[in-house]
Amino acid sequence: MSLKAVLFDFNGVIINDEAIHRGLIEDLLVSENLRPEIPDYTQICLGRSDRACLMDLLMQRGRMVTEAYVDKLVQKKAAAYQQQLDSLDKLPLYPGLEDAIYQFRTANLKLAVVTGARRSEVELVLGKANLAQFFSVVVSSEDLPLDRGKPEPDLYLLAVEKLQQQFPELELKPENCLAIEDSFAGIMAAQAADIPVAGVAHTFPYQMIHRRADWAVDYLTELTVDWLSQRYEPVAAGA
Repeated sequence: MSLKAVLFDFNGVIINDEAIHRGLIEDLLVSENLRPEIPDYTQICLGRSDRACLMDLLMQRGRMVTEAYVDKLVQKKAAAYQQQLDSLDKLPLYPGLEDAIYQFRTANLKLAVVTGARRSEVELVLGKANLAQFFSVVVSSEDLPLDRGKPEPDLYLLAVEKLQQQFPELELKPENCLAIEDSFAGIMAAQAADIPVAGVAHTFPYQMIHRRADWAVDYLTELTVDWLSQRYEPVAAGA
């Protein structure tokens, strides 16, 4: 089984911004005159789109809302997210990210982002970090209907399809890809698409990730070409 592409999750894999997102969602609940405490935030929100998260949170609290109304809240949160990032002296990117990207590109692997985040947020971060040019495809929550985000496989399947369209010579299939995920919803989505998953213990303890992902690492720094070569042969696309 040869490896031809690496598919990165965004929040929790590329950028350590979960505390920012939780704070912004709590602010939105306050603006809706609702209690901001979210004891089940991990189950409802981690790895899922803002639209799905907010829809479930509002309905859980007895609010009957339309998708159009939730979209307005999502746009409000997106603007606040950009303000938060603009106020930071340095983006909270995970250590080892740039080295992993360098190693994957050296091995001639195609890279993509597959995320429940908004495309504007991904582009903002990748642009600020000067990483946008390394990702051939970005698949975001806006590319599919609300109910087809993670843990459904559709985002990952769409990423494989888009990469194949760009690089038909790869003859890319899901088993030729590696997904890097930190959340249970993300791991389930990739595996449902028949894509092997390297779970990184950024959000949950190693043992919890290890039980769910095909492989688990503590840090991105462990995802080297040598690590890949023990699991795929050959590593380099087109080799």
